Formats: sequence, structure tokens, C-alpha cells
Amino acid sequence: MFKKILIANRGEIACRVIKTARKMGITTVAVYSDADRNALHVQMADEAVHIGPAPANQSYIVIDRIMEAIRQTGAEAVHPGYGFLSENMKFAEALAAEGVAFIGPPASAIEAMGDKITSKKLAAEAGVSTVPGYMGLIADADEAVKISQEIGYPVMIKASAGGGGKGMRIAWNDDEAREGFQSSKNEAASSFGDDRIFIEKFVTQPRHIEIQVLADQHGNCVYLHERECSIQRRNQKVIEEAPSPFLDAATRKAMGEQAVALAQAVDYTSAGTVEFIVDGDRNFYFLEMNTRLQVEHPVTELITGVDLVEQMIRVAAGEKLPFAQSDLKISGWAIESRLYAEDPYRNFLPSIGRLTRYRPPAEVVEPARAVRNDTGVYEGGEISMYYDPMIAKLCTWAPTRCQAIDEMRLALDEFELEGIGHNLPFLSAVMDHPRFISGEITTAFIAEEYPDGFQGATLPDDLAHRVAACACAMHRVAEIRRARISGRMDNHERVVGSDWVVQIADKRLPARIAADRAGATVTLAEQDFRITSDWRPGQPLARLSVDGTPLVMKAARRPGGYRLRLRGADLEVHVLAPRQAELAALMLAKEPPDTSKLLLCPMPGMVVSIAVAEGDEVHEGQPLATIEAMKMENILRAERKGRVAKINAQPGASLAVDDVIMEFEG
Repeated sequence: MFKKILIANRGEIACRVIKTARKMGITTVAVYSDADRNALHVQMADEAVHIGPAPANQSYIVIDRIMEAIRQTGAEAVHPGYGFLSENMKFAEALAAEGVAFIGPPASAIEAMGDKITSKKLAAEAGVSTVPGYMGLIADADEAVKISQEIGYPVMIKASAGGGGKGMRIAWNDDEAREGFQSSKNEAASSFGDDRIFIEKFVTQPRHIEIQVLADQHGNCVYLHERECSIQRRNQKVIEEAPSPFLDAATRKAMGEQAVALAQAVDYTSAGTVEFIVDGDRNFYFLEMNTRLQVEHPVTELITGVDLVEQMIRVAAGEKLPFAQSDLKISGWAIESRLYAEDPYRNFLPSIGRLTRYRPPAEVVEPARAVRNDTGVYEGGEISMYYDPMIAKLCTWAPTRCQAIDEMRLALDEFELEGIGHNLPFLSAVMDHPRFISGEITTAFIAEEYPDGFQGATLPDDLAHRVAACACAMHRVAEIRRARISGRMDNHERVVGSDWVVQIADKRLPARIAADRAGATVTLAEQDFRITSDWRPGQPLARLSVDGTPLVMKAARRPGGYRLRLRGADLEVHVLAPRQAELAALMLAKEPPDTSKLLLCPMPGMVVSIAVAEGDEVHEGQPLATIEAMKMENILRAERKGRVAKINAQPGASLAVDDVIMEFEG
């Protein structure tokens, strides 16, 4: 077994590999850029080597810099994680030439399957059902349009060396094909150093289901069942689960055996993933093979009990797989929520800055439940604009899907994260969405269910009433504390009233509180709620029990009440005396500022291009500017017809959130 391995990656996956290596008694080496000097993976590793400036193309994907770090530390093997150099054949060859083990597949398999175009050709030759498309190289946008017309819209434009949703666009017409080709090409070059593009038919109403495979150097190959990855945004997976709520045993077996056959056809070793599109009749079509560890591998580990990183290391060291296909059973259900530094209230645009508060829920492993959080950040750390915006992968496991969803709801509500925009509210909202709960999901789920973006969840009345009752109980605790501090009376019951009015959303609900030593009973909306809690004023997380059911909320004091956040909702809840409520009803609401004549930068980023000039007349939907942030290009479009009065930013400029890019005439 190896004594020392280097992790050629960063963030949560580097931390994940370090944990398993430590468990195996293997010394670890981290590499880091200028931006990651104080990163968590650097702190966790036994050794760390600086490899260059912040941009990945000057550090993490520069093979010579990684090779120098290997020589400097004497590492015997390298785990590439995912992204960066994980599917780079030249990197695998460089390691082999140096006599260093690559904890991944052989270079020949990376060449055969890591390239999306080559892998599709090989799959077709092997008799695997594939999605119709054009696998050749595409010279320019005109050819992309012609090919798209021949295949038939809609089409998917994809980077050949792509992954993680980078360099992917859906085109429904010629204009979108032309525009998408150039954007995909630019993103592919920036993220992977390879701007080759291919085009395939976009299958409407599809499910994205993938099979995890694992193979050793002795001819043994198994599949570790499937993962459902259909909850996606811009082709980037957001929520995954294992197993799929859609597959039956026969389809699972057929997909697994086909995935294994494909892996064996290219003499694959190590962990890999074969991705399929599955239609409503459970017909499945090969998409691609990822010759690396997947981001969503934890859900497979949770339902199988197999540590995939450990097996990758053992396979690379020449060991045989310790199990056969018949040994791999499905135990329970696992769900993964990807927590991103993306603001859901601004169309999920990237957010950067300092994590002023980062308190994930406690990780637990119990017979009937598990909570796992894979992360590469810490409280006080910075989220950089240079890398993928993932903050953490929160996973829950339980015996059934319904129970796993319940565990995820609670874990998301317990996750404290402040300082940046993030998608935690959206993840919580999905867990309560009837369509997700039913399992009737496709890759179009987010686009169909949130066509106008995410503006926060609306709580159902029963849950809103429970929240209102909790706010009353919390207010009583705060009032008692105020009475004691002020010294108004020793018998606090005489100075804390029992009749209140709770204002939540657009409702005003009379409430009465009856307290005892064990808790309080709040009567609200003609219903009694029994509330117990050890919450005290000032605590940012309020854990309460309502009629014996746990309820967790992020709580911040506001004049006359609280800001309460849970289950995707962000609520201002006021608890007022009856007379206060009468007067509050007469107050006028403050109108937000008018920004309709401004194009504001929705995220921190760099201006790639400005598509119009001062004096130009623009129409609804017309591209105005392109902003690059976290390796993704974002096209800003006109919301309505108008004329450009002034342009304040030029290509190459770095902008902050809400910087004015251009102004329009009145």
C-alpha cells in the first residue's frame, strides 16, 4: 500500500480524499494556489505545496507544476479528485513516465471514454443505445446551426472535454444555436483548455440516471447501482439521490450490466460513472462516461456501505475488489443537496465573499438515520471567484425515501450560513415540493416549476401557524428576559401579557399564551399548539418542538418580532400587543427604489463583452452584456424595449454586485 499520496485538487473533494487516506494510515500532500493559501484542504493535509497564481489555468491544471510538487514531496500516487486534471490523458501519461501511480483509470481508458465524442462512437460500436447527434468536430457557428437543423431542435451543445455543466447550452432555434456554440466554446477553453464542441439531440422530459462502476486490475468489474440526478439547473446537478425512485429491478439490472460491459470494453479500472438519459417508458440511452469520481458519489456510499475513495486507492495499489456483484445490495435511501455560493433570488448567479457564519448540522451515523457533510470551507473563509461555487454537499440517509427527505429538511433548516448569497433556501423548498416528494421529476423540473426564478417558498397554512405559535413562545421568553433585566417586578408573570397579535406574511392572527414550567400552550387560529424549547434570546438557531414534532428556524431579532427562516421561506414575523397591531395596520409600506432604467451587474465578475453601443435601440430579450464569474459566462438581456443612454463598463472591467453597467433613456 502507498505511504504517501498527493491530491491534485482543492476544496471539498480534496478534504474528502484526505479523510479516507488518513483512515488508511496514508500521508497526504495538498497543493494550493495563491487564493487557497489558507484553504481547509491545506490545513487538513500532512504537507502542502504552493503551485501558482489563483487562476486554475496557472496552477491546478498546469501539469508541470503538479509534477514538481510530486518530486518535491516524494508522493507515490496521485488522486485527481474531479474536474481539473482528473480526465486528462496527458497527466496520467506524465505520472506513468515518472513511475507514480494514478488513482484512476489507465490513460487509454481516459482517452477512449473521457472524450465525449470518442466515447459515443465506442458506445455505438459496442451496441449501446445512444442519443442521436453529430460526433465530429464543428468548425464554426454556421456549421453548428446547419448540424442543429439536421438533427432537429432542440439540441444540446456540449464541450467534448466538459463536465460539471460547464460548456453546455440548449438551443431551440438557429439564433440560440449560434449564440450557444460560441459561449460553450469559450467556457470550454476557459475551464478545460479544450474548446472542441459536439451537438446531440436534446431529449425532452428526460431523467438523468447514472450507474456507478468499479473495476480492478484483475478483470473484476461491478456496478454499485444507480443515482438519480434529474434535479439540475443549467445542466448542473443540484440534488441527487440513490437509488432512483423511477427504476424497477429489471431496468436497474440492464443498465448496470450495460455499464459494466462498456467499462470492460475499454479495460477500465478504478471508479467510473456511466450516465444515461431515461425516458418515461424506462428506455435508456448512453450519454457519456466520466472516468473519475463523481461529485455525487456519497449517496452511493451511503446505500452500499462501500468507501469508493478507499477502493480507488486499493485498486491503484494492485489489490482485487473485496466483493462480487451479488454482494452489493441497496440499503435504505440517500439524498444529496449541493450547497452553492449562488443567490437563488438573483437567478442563481454566483456570489463571493467571506463566510461570516458557517455552522453545518452535526454529522451522525445511527441505525435509522445518517447525516453527512462533505465540505472544503470553514467559518471566516473566503469564497473565491476563481473556482466552482460549491460550498458543501449535505447528505442524509434513512431506511425509506420519505424518511430521508424528512432528515434532509431538518438538516437544511439546521445549516447556518451567512455572509454570501447561497441556494440553501431553494434546496429546502425543493424538499417540500409535491412533485419532488412524489418522485415524478425530470431534468426540466427547475425550469418548469420555477419558470420565473425562485422568490422564496410560501409556507402552507398549517406550517405557517406553527411558526407563528413558535414566534409567540419565543417573544414571551424575550419579554420575560427584558422584565428581569429591567427589574420591573420579581413576579414576571404580571408584566408579560398573554394576549398578542402575530403578523406573519399578509395575515394577522390573534394569539393567547398559557405557560407553565415545562413549556407553553399557544392558542392561535382556533388551535392549541404545545411548544417546548430551550431557546434563549440571541441564539441564531431556534430548536423547538411543536406538539412533539421538531421545528428548527434561523432566528434574528427585529423590532417587534423576528426574521425567521425555514423550509425555503424568509419571514418577518411580528408579535404585537393588540393596540400595537391596530396602529401597525395604519403604517404605509416602503416602496423599493426604481432600477428599471439601469442594467445592474447581478454578480461579482468580469465584463467579457458589451453587445450594444450608446444610442442603440434594444428590444426585449436582446443580449446586452456578457459577464464571466466562477468559470461560467452569463448573458444579460434586455427586459423591455428601450434606448441605451450611457455605458459605464467596458470589457475587462471587474464589477461588484449592483454596479451599473449601462443606463437607458426614460
